[in-house]
Amino acid sequence: MQSALLLRLLQLASPSLPIGAYTYSQGLESAIEQGSVNNESSAKAWIIESLSIVADFEAPIVWRLLKAFSARDAEAVNYWTECFIAARDTAEFRAETIQMGYSLAKLVMDLKVADESLRTILANQSEIPLPTAFACAAEALAVPHEAALLGMMFSMIENQVLVCVKSVPLGQVSGQNLLLSLHAAIEHAAQHAQQLDDDELSNWAPGLSLLSMQHEIQYSRVYRS
Repeated sequence: MQSALLLRLLQLASPSLPIGAYTYSQGLESAIEQGSVNNESSAKAWIIESLSIVADFEAPIVWRLLKAFSARDAEAVNYWTECFIAARDTAEFRAETIQMGYSLAKLVMDLKVADESLRTILANQSEIPLPTAFACAAEALAVPHEAALLGMMFSMIENQVLVCVKSVPLGQVSGQNLLLSLHAAIEHAAQHAQQLDDDELSNWAPGLSLLSMQHEIQYSRVYRS
């Protein structure tokens, strides 16, 4: 990848990007509260399982959205955006993706990095989830699709590791060791996501959905999901 494109990807995937990702745990805080995640080993098992869910649904939709934005196919963008929003099966998960999608979409518009056709497609969405905003931003910045998908998945996993470091808690060395050990799993998940046919996509994860719903009424919590 050219240096300029790599720098754009690093900026897009950075957890410091002001879209609020660090305020969400995606159900992990509930798992920590209940004791299912309590050390580096159980944290790794949780994250790998989460990664497999992402690889079966969210990542394939991001892949399709990247292709749709590249082709300036507004109908495909609308379809996959609606599919993703409809698949958010708890109030927290839905609010999470809409809030971060809105923030990233506003950033894309304010920075004026997208051409008129991309801005029009994005502006015509009644609601913008994070995958749609991310795919639009990646296309606007000319980030190669394979790299964009890896960057998105790495950013999600890095945030999960950060939650574990702060809340299990794990030490910084354990956190870095955990993140390093997940590189191969992220690469495999990204490749898997690119190969799925439309009728193979699945967000079936009842255990995660239950944890998310339990988190909505959890007595004490740090994260918004």
